Amino acid sequence: MNAGPIPFNRPYLTGQEGKAINEALETGILHGDGPATRACQDWFASRLGSAAALMTPSCSLALDLAMLVAGIGPGDEVLVPDFTFVTTAQCVALRGATPVFCDIRDDTQNIDETRLGEALTPSTRAILPVHYAGICANMDPINDFARQNGLLVVEDAAQAIGSTYRGRPAGSLGDMAAFSFHATKNVQCGEGGMLTVNNQRFVDPAHIAWEKGTDRRHFMEGRVEKYQWKSLGTSFVPSEISAAMLVAQLAAADAINERRREIWNRYHDAFAAQEQRGVVRRPFVPEVCTHNGHLYYLILPDRAARDGLLRHLASALVTATFHYVPLHATEGGMKYGRVGMQLRNAVSLPDRLIRLPLFPALSPSDQDRIAELTLDYLRKL
Repeated sequence: MNAGPIPFNRPYLTGQEGKAINEALETGILHGDGPATRACQDWFASRLGSAAALMTPSCSLALDLAMLVAGIGPGDEVLVPDFTFVTTAQCVALRGATPVFCDIRDDTQNIDETRLGEALTPSTRAILPVHYAGICANMDPINDFARQNGLLVVEDAAQAIGSTYRGRPAGSLGDMAAFSFHATKNVQCGEGGMLTVNNQRFVDPAHIAWEKGTDRRHFMEGRVEKYQWKSLGTSFVPSEISAAMLVAQLAAADAINERRREIWNRYHDAFAAQEQRGVVRRPFVPEVCTHNGHLYYLILPDRAARDGLLRHLASALVTATFHYVPLHATEGGMKYGRVGMQLRNAVSLPDRLIRLPLFPALSPSDQDRIAELTLDYLRKL
């Protein structure tokens, strides 16, 4: 058996990225908003049925753009899961508003939609659910709660390209949504993001903010004689080179997701017996969801067991890792946010969760090695 090191992630390349980048170079349009950028945006708008899609240099900036367009500002509050990456909350804090940390469900690790009312105040303006591990949050109750209370819904779909909820694609389920094309994501261009706009009233404001606060889009469409500064915005447009790389990736998106699901399923089958023994918990996928195989995690009984498995795998040159620190417990979380409810699961979960290597080039033999090493450890618990 090959005993070489196995990384946690290896960015996938289709082999067509170089050709796509060369084609972009030949156009002479490198600054952004060229044919490649528009091709990526059209792919998302078409797939999701969105009113608009705007590519950004990162998912963080897509979230920043969403908060700017939504008019989030000082005195406002936005409900966010406590278990997520920092930018889910930081996009709120950057607008001078307060991220309000909510507990997560025990099964999917997504925001607990049944407890949103505990965090609601007269200052609440929006909900920012995250589709953790590419498994969608329970969006129908979230949207119902939002409508009943006059709130916006912005999906953090960073991990969820190709995932669905009740047959509808992630990113089409709220007023707006943000995707990531970071090198760790299923479809990647090193760094990149996309904002999808599903609420028609935000289309023009999103384009204006994306174009540095100007009505350049109207000028390009011949609707005004010259464009001018209209509102707040900044440089949200990515390089055409990044977009060209993403074009090649999007062409293979379905195949990439299918390969990742194959690996995910092999892990899932391998650990079924240990879950039945009660020594580990596997990911839970609700019947109303399909996922994209973004990551595979296990939940151990306690932190000592989790850390022991990390060391066991590391000793065999396998890189596994934990995930987020609960935001309420971080220096930034304490400074800029507030706790909206008792955080039972968000406090307990992170100390017990381990993520296993998962990337398209992971060979069956390497995956078997990871699984056997993991099982060797779990059988002793």
